[in-house]
Amino acid sequence: MNQNGYIGRKVRQPDLHKDAAIIILSFGTTTRGIAALALFRQRVAEVYPKRRILWAYTSAVIRRKTGDPSLHQALAQAEAENFRKVIVQPLHIFPGTEYQQIEETCSFFPGLRVFLGETLMHRWNHIEETVEILEKEFLPKELGLNLLVLHGTPLAADPVNIVYLGLDRLLGDRYPNVRTAAIEGVPDFAGLKQVLIRNRAQQRWPEIRLIPLLFMAGIHAEEDLMGDEEESWKSELLAIGFKEVSCLTTVQNGKEYFKGLGYYPEIVELYLHRLQRAVQLSELY
Repeated sequence: MNQNGYIGRKVRQPDLHKDAAIIILSFGTTTRGIAALALFRQRVAEVYPKRRILWAYTSAVIRRKTGDPSLHQALAQAEAENFRKVIVQPLHIFPGTEYQQIEETCSFFPGLRVFLGETLMHRWNHIEETVEILEKEFLPKELGLNLLVLHGTPLAADPVNIVYLGLDRLLGDRYPNVRTAAIEGVPDFAGLKQVLIRNRAQQRWPEIRLIPLLFMAGIHAEEDLMGDEEESWKSELLAIGFKEVSCLTTVQNGKEYFKGLGYYPEIVELYLHRLQRAVQLSELY
């Protein structure tokens, strides 16, 4: 026995990882939107085959159904696995209240140096990059109206509202046949309908195309947008005189899905650029 007892013995220090672990953070889904997450998971594994990659989910409802971990649990796991640097890359579209909550959660781990990646549309040049990719999906101005669908927020004080309204203005100024509306909050769908009626848009354009600005269109597209109920956007737009209401779809492994942003290879690469920037920062600091 060591003369100084157990305290005097040399304590074995765990081997710490030099590289940062990566946590991919999503809202989560239990619907067919899972396919979009699977594609992103595959792409991240291809780009970072030697990195420890964890997944976490922000929706408490989804986590109760699936048993998937929260961001707090994923950070704790990374720390328990002897990582001292962690990169958190959210799959969120805009930086709003939920992004601020992510920042707060990351600050709960003083033993970790956490590098938080930016959202898809974190900066105005990011918005322009994304719109340029989506532009090829727009109906020509002679054929129809395009409606970009935002998730929105019920919080009037959410900082993302100013981005939503700015995007609405930007698109309205640049395209004569592109509008935006949010499933919750602003830009208001009910208000947009009144504008369309006043401008007799349904007489000018027989078709209106819905383009979800959602990583996974999932249940929002299936029910809120294209459902058969009277309160769905499709039903309400048909009721005011549009001849056809369509929503973009894609086929993956023989199955058809509503086309969220996660199905665009170019947009997946934009997310990987956000992640790459965070990786580079983690290697410098």
